[in-house]
Amino acid sequence: MRLIVREDAASVAEYVANYILGRIKDFGPSPTRPFVLGLPTGSSPMAVYQILAAKYKAGEVSFENVITFNMDEYVGVPRDHPQSYHSFMWNHFFSHVNCRPENVHILNGNAPDVEAGCAQFEAAIEAVGGIDLFLAGVGEDGHVAFNEPGSSLASRTRVKTLAYDTILANSRFFDNDVSQVPKMALTVGVRTVLDAREVVTIALGARKAVALQRCIENGVNHMWTLSALQLHRHSMVVADEDATLELQVKTVKVRNHRPLYLSLATLTIVSVFQIN
Repeated sequence: MRLIVREDAASVAEYVANYILGRIKDFGPSPTRPFVLGLPTGSSPMAVYQILAAKYKAGEVSFENVITFNMDEYVGVPRDHPQSYHSFMWNHFFSHVNCRPENVHILNGNAPDVEAGCAQFEAAIEAVGGIDLFLAGVGEDGHVAFNEPGSSLASRTRVKTLAYDTILANSRFFDNDVSQVPKMALTVGVRTVLDAREVVTIALGARKAVALQRCIENGVNHMWTLSALQLHRHSMVVADEDATLELQVKTVKVRNHRPLYLSLATLTIVSVFQIN
């Protein structure tokens, strides 16, 4: 696992967006060989989506041959509800780029048989050859997607009851009314994320500091499901400085753009600050 530390949230978004852009360009997707991208919702990736949309409008990248799979969706929330993840993705990203609608895959929380829908979602990922890059966020309790503490590290896409802390955190999107937040969601599993050829996780703010420390400096633990990325051959966490406050292995600021690597058994810390 690599940890890349940037000064603030804006710098994190710029780094991640440029990284994804580079991966797509290097891959050179075509109709017969599309690039498959896993995507999250929430506040952490919003600036990344804005930058990617701006890059598309500037003619720097095309999403025509990019297939996407979203991490999760609420159960029982209509797809046109302003807080559904379907609405989120179309409002913040898909309507601003040239992704083909048939290439967009978002779990259906209103399907007649949601469990069958989850199985079909996994089959669809397999049918396109797997996910090339999965972008992720991390919850304050260390969860990835809606794989709450205690989730199996071998889990696949499924129905999941949300932890109260997650419901409370998401109430900010529902006028701070906890009673309006759905109690169940559909989510990709930990194993689904680990099967991606590459995973890039965003960690922003002091509220994520404890989770980041548990997930990268402690052992793999199903109570902090993001920690499973320690087992991934090509995973990276991009964090702002505030999110690193609890780390026991401290980062070092350098005076140029060349990264400084501090190698541990399972972690490489890359500090890329510039001091003027």
